Amino acid sequence: MLKSMTGFGRSEQNVGDKTFLVDIKSLNGKQFECSLRMPAFLKPFEFDIRKRLSEKLQRGTIDCTVSLKQTGNAKPVSINTSLAKAYYQPLAELSKELGLDPSQILGNILKLPEVITPSSDTLTEEEWLTFRDILDQAADELNTHRFEEGKVLEDDLLKRISNIEKQQLIVEALEPQRQKKIREGLVKLLEENVGQENYDKNRLEQEIIFYIEKIDISEEMVRLRNHCDYFRTMLRENDSEIGKKLSFLLQEIGREINTTGAKAYDSTIQQSVVMMKDELEKAKEQVLNVL
Repeated sequence: MLKSMTGFGRSEQNVGDKTFLVDIKSLNGKQFECSLRMPAFLKPFEFDIRKRLSEKLQRGTIDCTVSLKQTGNAKPVSINTSLAKAYYQPLAELSKELGLDPSQILGNILKLPEVITPSSDTLTEEEWLTFRDILDQAADELNTHRFEEGKVLEDDLLKRISNIEKQQLIVEALEPQRQKKIREGLVKLLEENVGQENYDKNRLEQEIIFYIEKIDISEEMVRLRNHCDYFRTMLRENDSEIGKKLSFLLQEIGREINTTGAKAYDSTIQQSVVMMKDELEKAKEQVLNVL
């Protein structure tokens, strides 16, 4: 079953006198890229958090926010004066430009992230293990969402491959008539320019056979059919990172479609080729969303 790269997960739980809220959002990405926002006292665990998210989510552009609701008895706090000053200057200028009362700036600055932090806040080993479970719960919920989105992607990809195969059947049905038209066209062209009595018909037959063999598309049709069958097989495989493989296979499907178009020399077949290319591009767009 396919897994989409897009999803959302959330988990909230008490850890000692703290209440943690973890929000994780995932979007498309070729590699694992994680934007992590969390309270300062979790910084010592940042490497472990990133590693755990990478193991759980594998690939994609990840946005993880850890929020803290302090509960229990009051604790000593410290004010990050450098950060408060950095906030104050642009806010004061903005208040002046907008004609607002600057007296409320300080109160608002104190509410901004990391300006006020518990002075001796840290996590014990037991609290860290509990928080890690909260992180896992949010990641697991995101993966559940990814599977739900993946089912929609799988249905759409199967539809695109089926549409390509329908056009392939049309091309194969037109192939005998195409060869006949090419043969008749070459004979007519030669007779009009050389004359019926002025060429060797046996030699002409040999040249026509050679030419038709050069533009024969039967091998392309066989390979295209095999690629489409293999695409369905891959969708049934339990591969954790199937997106890249499907993308490579679609490139091979595109190569056979392009070669068919280059050899066709038939307007009706070209119409089917154009429709196959359209379905292929839609499939490529969807595969970009597959993990």
